[in-house]
Amino acid sequence: MLEIDQGDILNQMEPQNNLNKPKFPLWMVGVAVVLIGLGILSGYFLTKGKVLGKATGASQVEIKVTKDEAGINNPAALKDTATGDLVEGGISGEGTHHLIVPGGPAHYVYLTSTVIDLQSFVGKKVQVWGLTVSGKKAGWLMDVGKVQVLQ
Repeated sequence: MLEIDQGDILNQMEPQNNLNKPKFPLWMVGVAVVLIGLGILSGYFLTKGKVLGKATGASQVEIKVTKDEAGINNPAALKDTATGDLVEGGISGEGTHHLIVPGGPAHYVYLTSTVIDLQSFVGKKVQVWGLTVSGKKAGWLMDVGKVQVLQ
C-alpha cells in the first residue's frame, strides 16, 4: 500500500511566499519616478533660457543694424577679426560667404553668421568680428557677430 505523509501534502498546498514578492523593492519605483520628474523640470527650465530665475547671456544681446554696419554692440566679446572683400559662397558646405584677402584662396576667411544677414554686404570691403569655429575644409571658418563696411 502507498503511504502518504500528511505533512508533505500540506507543504505542497501552501502558497509559495517567494512567488508573491516583487522582484525589486517598491521604493526603487518611487526613486525612479522622482528622478524622471526632476529631469523633466530641469529640461523645461533650461529650454526657457533660465536657470534658477537668471536669464542667460544670449537673451541679453542687442543687435545693431545700419546700412554700413550690423551685429552686436559689444565687439570686444568677439575674439577674432578679419578684413577683405565679401563675396557669396562657402567651401564644401562650410560657410555661406567668404572674404577675399591677400594671399589667394588658401588664405580666404570663410564666414557664417547666426546673428546677422551677410548677404546685404556682398561686394563691399568689410571688417568682420567673430569667433573661429572648427572647419574640415575651410582653413579659417568664422561665425560672424559684427560686420562693418570700410569703403
